[in-house]
Amino acid sequence: MSTILLTKENGVGYITFNRPDKFNSFNREMALAYQEALDNCEDDETVRSIYVSAVGKAFCAGQDLAEAIDPQGPELEKIVREHYNPIIIRMRKIEKPIVVAVNGVAAGAGANIALAGDIVLAAKSASFIQAFSKIALIPDSAGTFILPRLVGMQRALALTMLGDKVSADEAVAMGMIYKSFPDETFENDTKQIAINLAQMPTKGLGLTKRLMNETYNNTLVQQLDREKDVQVEAGSTEDFKEGVNAFLEKRKPVFKGK
Repeated sequence: MSTILLTKENGVGYITFNRPDKFNSFNREMALAYQEALDNCEDDETVRSIYVSAVGKAFCAGQDLAEAIDPQGPELEKIVREHYNPIIIRMRKIEKPIVVAVNGVAAGAGANIALAGDIVLAAKSASFIQAFSKIALIPDSAGTFILPRLVGMQRALALTMLGDKVSADEAVAMGMIYKSFPDETFENDTKQIAINLAQMPTKGLGLTKRLMNETYNNTLVQQLDREKDVQVEAGSTEDFKEGVNAFLEKRKPVFKGK
């Protein structure tokens, strides 16, 4: 049985974590399969948004610790370097909107993989745990990079040191994620967001993501200059022409992501 499922429909690439018996914890097979699925969606022009979710009660419990302590398994350095770092880099660099739908507990690397998404949504019953301190490790998978930028340094330090469980509603309130939904409507509501994104001018959305990724490294003047350059690039797209024509003709635009 595949640890990662990939299907495509209505312009959306649906990537599903599929180790429910292990709470969707990552082993090497699953990590490499997830990277491959992300690459597949990036390379496929028919995929205009990506939806990441999971089978079972948990979203992802992070690293499969049985693999991490197995003398025959990959060493910790290799796990971080070859499994998690490439996943985070892909999720942040792919210039297509990535919706992460957290259906249950997201712990350790699982929490930080979720937070690497562009639009992070959660079921009311879901929770986020920076569980690394429980086993004397530090937050990896960009936990020390993304989390303080979302919730601030003080809160990020408290969450990572104490390992407190954060409910979906608490995560929304502190700016960690975008929205939470009732469990009963969670799947439909979150998938609809991915479907809607796939019909939008996704080339422009990807350029927006590019600039957001750069903003913390630039001064105001540098970022304004980057906005100028990238706005020119956005203005050369087919979708820009379609958007303007649709506005002038008082009709709904039909974007192609080009």
